[in-house]
Amino acid sequence: MAKALIAMSGGVDSSVAAYLMQQRGFDCTGITLKLFDSETDAAPGEKTCCSLDDVEDARSVCRRLGIPHFVYNFKDSFAENVIVRFIRAYETGCTPNPCIDCNRYIKFDKLIRRAEELDFDCVVTGHYARVEYDDSCGRWLLKKACDLSKDQSYVLYSLTQRQLSKTAFPLGEMTKDETRKLAEQTGFVNARKHDSQDICFVPDGDYARFIEEYTGKTYPNGDFVDETGKVLGEHKGIIRYTVGQRKGLGLALPHPMYVKEKNLAENKVVLCDNEALFSKELFAEDLNLISVEKITEPMRVNARVRYNQKEQPATVYAAGENAIRVVFDEPQRAIAKGQAVVLYQGDSVLGGATII
Repeated sequence: MAKALIAMSGGVDSSVAAYLMQQRGFDCTGITLKLFDSETDAAPGEKTCCSLDDVEDARSVCRRLGIPHFVYNFKDSFAENVIVRFIRAYETGCTPNPCIDCNRYIKFDKLIRRAEELDFDCVVTGHYARVEYDDSCGRWLLKKACDLSKDQSYVLYSLTQRQLSKTAFPLGEMTKDETRKLAEQTGFVNARKHDSQDICFVPDGDYARFIEEYTGKTYPNGDFVDETGKVLGEHKGIIRYTVGQRKGLGLALPHPMYVKEKNLAENKVVLCDNEALFSKELFAEDLNLISVEKITEPMRVNARVRYNQKEQPATVYAAGENAIRVVFDEPQRAIAKGQAVVLYQGDSVLGGATII
């Protein structure tokens, strides 16, 4: 019997994923990843993942399914590959996406290697996406979920061919309503549990406070300036601002202005009018391709530069080793360094890279 290792967060999605794999005849084992000390790092009453309640919810589901449940301690690796990268991105003027790093370095690297050591055939998560093997091109494909409103393929673009061959996403054909109904019918305690929306290690959303407490650093005030260099006021530390931001600047301006970029050398935040946020092209590096081995000529794609963005038609060009240039048909607003550009052809992910 094939063996499946189910990554269980304590939420409804991963719980139903475990149930579906069991129904498909797999010998299942549930595991919950301990990624950080949520009990001590969070303020009282904050909703976190990795909490004792989440572990107990996952354990309860495993008991109901009659499968083993274990907790794996990946805190050191999570700190190194997710939290430190998150902080470094803000310190260098970028906008990070820690969910992508968590998938890349923890769930689909470290966890798959652990699963192989323990002779599991696949790792299973509750992501809404699909994995298929295409005989015609001899490659594993990452496809959007059937329920496009829940599709999570954007944060999974970094999966390699080897990782895709070892991964299953049983919820890819389902809607969220169907998932919750199945959880209720199965008697899971978390059938109506709310989804986690925020960065898991910053549950209150105050990432600047988290960075200062985690690093012990203070980030000095500096100038807000316009594109000509005119001083408009004082900012409260360069890590507190992201490209495209308008609210929370604390300035009384005659018209709305937005963060365009951050000048790290001079500790200045450059503001602009909305029109100046638009651009037609970007460069990105650290490329991972899925549906093709390499880009040898210009390719028509649909691209997204942030998780919730609607796909935009574009052309992608190779730009040296492991890098691409993406030219959009229409200018795009607030393209931010550090975010991912993910490329689609139809319902398949061509690949993705980090915007520089």
